[in-house]
Amino acid sequence: MTSPLRLGLLSTARINQLVIAGAPEMVEIVAVASRDGARARAYARERGIARPHGSYEALLADPDVDAVYVSLPNGLHHEWTMRALAAGKHVLCEKPYSRRSAEVEEAWAAAAVNGLVVAEAFMYRHHPQVRRAKELVDAGAIGRLRLVRSSFSVRVVDVGDIRMLPELDGGALMDLGCYCIHGSRVLGGEPERVLGEQVLAGSGVDVGFHGTLRFPDDVVAQFDASFSLPSRQRLEAVGEEGTLVLDAPWRPDWGFTLSIARDEEVDKVDVPQADSYRLELEDFAAAVRGEREPLLGRGDALGQARTIEALCRSAETGAAVAL
Repeated sequence: MTSPLRLGLLSTARINQLVIAGAPEMVEIVAVASRDGARARAYARERGIARPHGSYEALLADPDVDAVYVSLPNGLHHEWTMRALAAGKHVLCEKPYSRRSAEVEEAWAAAAVNGLVVAEAFMYRHHPQVRRAKELVDAGAIGRLRLVRSSFSVRVVDVGDIRMLPELDGGALMDLGCYCIHGSRVLGGEPERVLGEQVLAGSGVDVGFHGTLRFPDDVVAQFDASFSLPSRQRLEAVGEEGTLVLDAPWRPDWGFTLSIARDEEVDKVDVPQADSYRLELEDFAAAVRGEREPLLGRGDALGQARTIEALCRSAETGAAVAL
């Protein structure tokens, strides 16, 4: 029997709990790190994790850790991914990896040189509803794809929340809009041109972002992401013969349905329940074992970062940006 992948958690972020709960048999969470040793010990004790570390460096030096899950704030993703790779660890980094395409290229190149796996943790992409939606669109279930609309909003009122700090690459685009961009790319490919509009808080962080992506074959995607609107999410693909809708694409735990509407007829598509985090960890572990390439590899991460980078530039200049 193959030994489990020994995973260390680089931080005690809230999202870790979903990863811990979803861990499959092939992944064993063996360590956790915090910059506060007492916090690390308490966190490990409460969750049955064997080895707490009082610094991120100590976890990376742990010889009994094969891979790390980087759940630090956005602005720290690249630094600690590079440190983990230098320490010989495989890396599953929470989305979005970066808003800078050069950082993606640097990280994936370092992983390749050292025979390591690095993957961007877009957990939603592993859920069977997304795979089924893509299959249906690609098979022509709604006719020729013409339009993709998506949204994601969660109200954030605490100005001290890390998602509201520009120095940590916070903002609605990075935290929520990245899902809309990714979902649009799943269906439309890589955009040729983008246009972005942002609504800024006094700190300079975007609390609202609206984007338009122009894809090949005259496919257009539009999205909105916000920290100021009630919780909502949606992904809609409109073709010449019908409309496909995912009403909980990014957080299927809110309760999801996949449907196709043609004229006045609406058909629901059966999709099994699944734990996105479990499927994500299974995919990562299989890639580390060399059984297959990760679902989200270098090309996907690079396309994502390039699109975010271009949207930020467009919002700052007020002009469309070609990719």
